Amino acid sequence: MNSTYLLIAILFPIVFSGLIPLLCRKRQKNIYIVVGIISVITSIITWVLILTCKEDTLTILTLTDKLVWELRFDGLGKLFAGIIATLWPITILYASEYMKHEERQLQFFTFFTITYGITLGIAMSANFFTMYTFYELLTLSTVPLVMQPMTHKALRATRMYLVYSIGGAALGFATMMYVLTLSNGDFVLGGILNNLTTSNDNAMLIFYVVGFFGFGVKSAMFPVHKWLPKASVAPTPVTALLHAVAVVKSGAFAIIRLTFYTFGTTLLYGTWAQTVVMILSIITILYGSSVALKEQHLKRRLAYSTVANISYILLGVSMMTNEGLIGALLHMIFHAEIKILAFFVAGAILHTNKREYTWELNGIGKKMPITFACFVVASLALTGIPPFSGFVSKWYLLTAAANSHNVLAYIGAVALLISALLTAIYMLTVVTKAYFPDKNAIQDLDNVKEADIKMLIPMCILALGVLFTGVFATQIVESVMSVVYAIGG
Repeated sequence: MNSTYLLIAILFPIVFSGLIPLLCRKRQKNIYIVVGIISVITSIITWVLILTCKEDTLTILTLTDKLVWELRFDGLGKLFAGIIATLWPITILYASEYMKHEERQLQFFTFFTITYGITLGIAMSANFFTMYTFYELLTLSTVPLVMQPMTHKALRATRMYLVYSIGGAALGFATMMYVLTLSNGDFVLGGILNNLTTSNDNAMLIFYVVGFFGFGVKSAMFPVHKWLPKASVAPTPVTALLHAVAVVKSGAFAIIRLTFYTFGTTLLYGTWAQTVVMILSIITILYGSSVALKEQHLKRRLAYSTVANISYILLGVSMMTNEGLIGALLHMIFHAEIKILAFFVAGAILHTNKREYTWELNGIGKKMPITFACFVVASLALTGIPPFSGFVSKWYLLTAAANSHNVLAYIGAVALLISALLTAIYMLTVVTKAYFPDKNAIQDLDNVKEADIKMLIPMCILALGVLFTGVFATQIVESVMSVVYAIGG
């Protein structure tokens, strides 16, 4: 298929989001139909492109010889776009129930749909300049989503999100300008800067770390992670996509582009720059898991879990080996489905029964059997228990660390095991409370009820997906390997 269709996939949700206020202002029930149709059509277009589009480059606009907006759909972009296109319509179905009594629904679904197109733009970018443009547009489109409740907490969280994002953008911009002084910024297999002869290799390493840290803001890397738990005040459909797909995964995706497509591992491997980013990743894994353990607010607990799990991906990337990247990409896929399921459960409990702290879940499992069955699946998968999908990605990450012949990678493997233990504690204690309540605790379960069918269907689909992709992971692993070994040559 011609690469021109890439622009259609990106623009379709952005342009047609304008229909939402026009068609739904007087009849808000139409919102879910219109948004659902836009989302499904976009996903169909994207999946057709994934299966048929060749790696041709589409030039949209040329500002200078180095500032060019170009699109190209390579294996890495297809992998990321596949995650987006699969999970977005499922989230729309969930949101149709969750948001039906909320205010400012027109604003919410308009920006929610725009964000879909922008995230696809990140996946389909052919060069650093194009990716950076979409990356910053992503901040603008998600700010109204974070501030949706318009409460004091939501506004404070939005300000923090903006401050952190602007700071990260500045660092990313500095790295982009440095790259563009040396090259045209195209994403090239193995890194466009890899074969450049320069008298100042140390400058390259400095700007790599600067860029890693800048894009690490959206990946919620320590110590620039605080915006993510604060953003949990947003509606659950937003937090689910922030934590599972759109924002944090875009940060991780940008770091993969930076490492393997821009600077290249030949330049970076064994340097102080690799040491710095590996240490930051390990610290974030341990920090996020430790704080999640003591956090009693369920959505914030899941947020700190995201802080740790995204750094699983960054640890795999920072190993700078094919095996490490395979583990990183597998975790990018599997964590997305697991974490969005966990947030859907937390949102269902909050939306249906107005409970948001772990101590309020005492005995609630028997009243919400389907919801908590899904939470059990998410908990076991996030811990890394076979045969769920989380086990597969963690196994590949541990194997990569063991085979890396790098002391820091060995320490990273230990961090992964400690994190898995902490994950089991902070996830399964919720399950234990729900099914085996403390007899001495005050239980008020008379008004507790199961979630609505529109919320249960997405959760059940995702729970089955977590099990299915774990049992039948071979095809996914082979697809990821084909992408990685193309990168590594």
